[in-house]
Amino acid sequence: METRGWAAVFAVLGGATVGFVVWGLGAAPGLRGDFEGEGKDFSLLWIELPLMLFGMPALALAVWALVAGVLRWREGVAALAVVGVLVLGAWGSTQWLESRTATVPRQEGPL
Repeated sequence: METRGWAAVFAVLGGATVGFVVWGLGAAPGLRGDFEGEGKDFSLLWIELPLMLFGMPALALAVWALVAGVLRWREGVAALAVVGVLVLGAWGSTQWLESRTATVPRQEGPL
């Protein structure tokens, strides 16, 4: 049963989902703004959103192509490699967004 094409599609969809969720959670404080005269940081929309929305799927597809295509390892190993890279990418993106929105006061509790 040939699954390489569909598995690559799922890697890209997973990367896009991870990128959008991480951006949405990390950029929210900077997009809310307007706390004690603080403005909204729209560069989070113009720079970080495209980087995470297109960068994570590109990263996932590159890892899938390398592990499953070039190295010709099993698809299970390639899937684990993609998941591992997406976890590391999500962590790095979270750290980046936290440093970008560090000056914005965080709200505790529900909105």
